[in-house]
Amino acid sequence: MVKIYDKLVRDNVPEIIKRQHEKPIYRSMGQEEFRRELFRKLKEECNEVENATSREELIEELGDVLEVLKAIASLEDAHFSEVIESAQEKKLIKGGFEKRIYLEKTISRK
Repeated sequence: MVKIYDKLVRDNVPEIIKRQHEKPIYRSMGQEEFRRELFRKLKEECNEVENATSREELIEELGDVLEVLKAIASLEDAHFSEVIESAQEKKLIKGGFEKRIYLEKTISRK
């Protein structure tokens, strides 16, 4: 039986598949394809976060999103610590999401 995946997977997945007595067919991607697939993977993982049905599943899926974000940062020659620092700076200026504010519209005073 053949299962088609056609997607970016974590580094150890081929070995895991082999241990399950299956033969993985895979290849290494070039930089541009890898970048494109990382963004595709990010969307996939975000959908899985949204559809999580338990706390444990939510935490696992958030971890997957985090791992993809780290890979994107690394690919773009950014240290993940820079991403965290940028998020903290933006939070100081614009705040976080604790107040659950939903902006409906603005009205010009002119």
